[in-house]
Amino acid sequence: MIQLGFFIEILSIEKYLSEGKKFIDGSLAQFLPDESAYPKSIHESMNYSLLAGGKRLRPILVIAAAEAIGGSRDVVLPFAVAAEFIHTYTLIHDDLPALDNDNFRRGKPTNHKVFGEAIAILSGDALLTQAFIVMTNGFLMESVPRGNVLKAAHELARAIGSTGVIGGQVVDLESEGKPIDSQTLEYIHIYKTGFFFKACIRVGAILSEANQDQLSALSRFGSHIGLAFQIVDDILDITGDEDLLGKDVGSDQDRNKATYPALFGLEESKRKAEELVEQGIANLGEFDERAEPLREIARFFIQRTF
Repeated sequence: MIQLGFFIEILSIEKYLSEGKKFIDGSLAQFLPDESAYPKSIHESMNYSLLAGGKRLRPILVIAAAEAIGGSRDVVLPFAVAAEFIHTYTLIHDDLPALDNDNFRRGKPTNHKVFGEAIAILSGDALLTQAFIVMTNGFLMESVPRGNVLKAAHELARAIGSTGVIGGQVVDLESEGKPIDSQTLEYIHIYKTGFFFKACIRVGAILSEANQDQLSALSRFGSHIGLAFQIVDDILDITGDEDLLGKDVGSDQDRNKATYPALFGLEESKRKAEELVEQGIANLGEFDERAEPLREIARFFIQRTF
């Protein structure tokens, strides 16, 4: 397997992301209870959603940020896997009838459609808990200073709580069908999506012992591309191909949700996403070629729509 972070100059970003996805996919099951373990229903449900596929962007960002500092993908792997556990938990809960009520995710029926709402809720809870079991496993993280492990776990916890992902989800839910201003829309996107992206990047850097200047630059990069990613997601809900995306499209419009295209139009939303990506990349000016994957991942966000 090609080592992530090396020889990026001879790889397309698609190849780089494909290699990253293979590495993560090959590692997920070893950190998760076997689906045949008792009680079988919950473990089947967890495995169903986690192993259904997906781009694995968040764990790849953990690894790419670590390598930008000179760290190792193997060292940060438990936190990269934990990031995917957390992401999958949010997807299972987002798809529930009480929230987005979606029928498909990653090209398959959503978790609650297969296992029922009760098991889906518990499965999301279990994946979130499993993430912290993995992150706080002293044996897995024995090569990293304990203080850095604590800081990294705190980063992810803070990013997904009521002042992070959940807070953004609440405001998003409460804003459905209502006219909102640009500040509220930006709050939803930054908290619902941006904070978690930034946290994944910061985690890779913290575990790789980044200095304060490096961490600050990567944080600014993460803030910009996290918001850009959510704007692109808004655009794809209008222009995307359901078969390629593996999930329902048009649902934002159906529920009259607050999105960038709804408030600013498609062209202005595309311009804003491009601007955010370029601003994010500008923060990596002091990094060498080891940060090239981060730069190319940011540019890839825009390629998803244009």
